[in-house]
Amino acid sequence: MHQLRIRNIWLPLLIVISLVGLLNACTAMTSLSSRTPVISNIDTTVPTDTPVPSPTSTSTITSSPTITSSPTITNTPTITDTPTITLTPTFDFPDGVVVEQSNCRYGPATAYLFAAGLYTGDKVEIWGRNNSGTWLWVQPETVQYQCWVAASQLIITGDIFSVWVKSVKLPHSTLYGPVQKVSSRRSGNQVIVTWEPVWMTVDDDRGYLIEANICQGGVVTWHAYHTDDNSFTLIDEPGCSGASSALLYVVEKHGYTDPIQVPWP
Repeated sequence: MHQLRIRNIWLPLLIVISLVGLLNACTAMTSLSSRTPVISNIDTTVPTDTPVPSPTSTSTITSSPTITSSPTITNTPTITDTPTITLTPTFDFPDGVVVEQSNCRYGPATAYLFAAGLYTGDKVEIWGRNNSGTWLWVQPETVQYQCWVAASQLIITGDIFSVWVKSVKLPHSTLYGPVQKVSSRRSGNQVIVTWEPVWMTVDDDRGYLIEANICQGGVVTWHAYHTDDNSFTLIDEPGCSGASSALLYVVEKHGYTDPIQVPWP
């Protein structure tokens, strides 16, 4: 009993002592906290390291050379004389005035088909000629195409030999076929050409055309002939250096068939 009583006395006493000790400790910590300054707004930025030159070494600053651009050399342009423009005169074709009613044809001879009618006072521009200048290839003011007229039917202003020699280009027709079975024979200076006739309607029939290069007076000359028969005689003399020849056409009112070469005797 006595021991139990002693324990009951000391236990409260120990609790009181412990509480006093804890109170003193808290008071001491509070006092310490009041003395230590509180650091606020701490800068958390990590400073950038700034290199510090070594005190034992001397830095030598070398200036970089300044780059000077070389000036661009501009060539002084050479002054070129402005060429003088020389006007080239436009060729002036010879002109003609019809002296009497005439037929303008598809070729330089009366053997060719009629192309247009020319009347007294009609004006033409002369664009070409045959070799001798006896027939002229003209552009009449009254029609839209060219044709051939005899030089003797015109009063001419200008030089007809200043224009070129024009080749004959005939209007082509396929309405009828070319001639068949063409033959020729010689009798002295005469060359007789014959062929099988080609049937044509009366309205279309314009006979036949022969274009020939034949020797006359020692010179091979060009001629055109018209015939309604199926035979024709050409005069071909000896003594020319060039060869004679002939072409034969069927003629209808619209134009000419393909030519057939005449076999020359």
